[in-house]
Amino acid sequence: MPASDVSAAVGLVGALGLLAWILICRNFAEISLFLDLPGPRARLDGPHAALAALLFSAGPMIAWSLIVDKVHRRASTGIDWTRPRTVASVVGVSIVKLAGLWATWAIIGGLYCLARWYWQGQYLFAMEVIGAAAIPLVLLSAPYVLWIDRVLVDPRDHAWHFGAMLSGREDWEVGEVGKHWRAWIIKAFFGAFMISILPGGFAEVVNADFTDITVDPVRLAFFLIALMFVADVQIGTVGYLVTMRPLDAQIRSGNPLLAGWLAALICYPPFVFAFMGGGGIFAYEVNTPGWTHWLAGNAPLMWLWGAALVILTAIYAWATLAFGLRFSNLTYRGVLTNGPYRFTRHPAYVSKNLFWWLSVLPFLVSSGSAVDMIRNTFFLGCVSAIYYWRAKTEEAHLLAEDAKYRQYHAWMQHHGLLTRPLTAISRRLRPRGFAVHPAE
Repeated sequence: MPASDVSAAVGLVGALGLLAWILICRNFAEISLFLDLPGPRARLDGPHAALAALLFSAGPMIAWSLIVDKVHRRASTGIDWTRPRTVASVVGVSIVKLAGLWATWAIIGGLYCLARWYWQGQYLFAMEVIGAAAIPLVLLSAPYVLWIDRVLVDPRDHAWHFGAMLSGREDWEVGEVGKHWRAWIIKAFFGAFMISILPGGFAEVVNADFTDITVDPVRLAFFLIALMFVADVQIGTVGYLVTMRPLDAQIRSGNPLLAGWLAALICYPPFVFAFMGGGGIFAYEVNTPGWTHWLAGNAPLMWLWGAALVILTAIYAWATLAFGLRFSNLTYRGVLTNGPYRFTRHPAYVSKNLFWWLSVLPFLVSSGSAVDMIRNTFFLGCVSAIYYWRAKTEEAHLLAEDAKYRQYHAWMQHHGLLTRPLTAISRRLRPRGFAVHPAE
């Protein structure tokens, strides 16, 4: 098993910071009374409190990464701190790069304006946040780019190539421009989505009523699931926001495979509503009241089922926490081999799909219709197949990028909790004389 590019402690300290902020928000009425603070004395459950939680998540992770793991010293950052250039020697490169960055942000802003779904519902909060951050981002980008270009081994990165293309220089490369845009489309699309879903779950956790919760398996399970989803969303959002080289968290490449993009985008708004929503092609919750309905009255089974769902959600959240500062879809940002990734290559997808099967129980319908039962079961199977397809496209991307991932992939083939028995079955079913490359 090759060493992981992310230490296990990074996500843990981020989760502890988030938990501390949740406790402050839940008890802010008492805290403000004790400190005689001005303003309303109530819980902090609004969208801006959810946004502030990002600081409590990101701060400890950044500090741990720099002070303990010393990620800024790694060669993979592309930085050489020992031989900084003068500002005068890099200002020309930096200006071209800034032109590329600012043009990129302007185009993304225009695309936000054109896409109607960004101006309704939960996305309005994301647009408010991005709009407020736009001017500070532009202003701060100039000194940051000048500073980082002084120490980059090759300051002519993807953004520089796009700026060079816009300015009519002859030495830009179309492949580098493609990498630039894949990375920024990923950040723009998924970043807005992650910000948009911050407030809902955060408010639910802050306002949770703990009265008699320990004697009700449904309420306890739902609270723990909500708490872990908040941790997943918060840490995941940080990952999209801090793609910075000094943290060794830069996007090294976006997935170049069209199949990878299709498989991922199907799973997120607005596309998910056409495929997996209530009226979507793969709608699998027609007349399915779910586990709380079918198990009602059987207390031991309710506790057992609730515990299973909580464990699956914990694995899902753990899979995000394990990324630390590097979580994002469709990207290569180093190789992760610890945490739940020591047991399976895709713990988040496995746990998420098992959660859906156990919580929805698509083969049990209140209508008594065999047609509903068959459809629900078949279409949830289709959803699971989409996630299998998504996993394979991600593997194809990473196998092409990094020899370490190829080593990890091959190791998991023979030692993974799921892949090892599947490999054994495949060997038994394989015709004699048929060989398979170990990295397949």
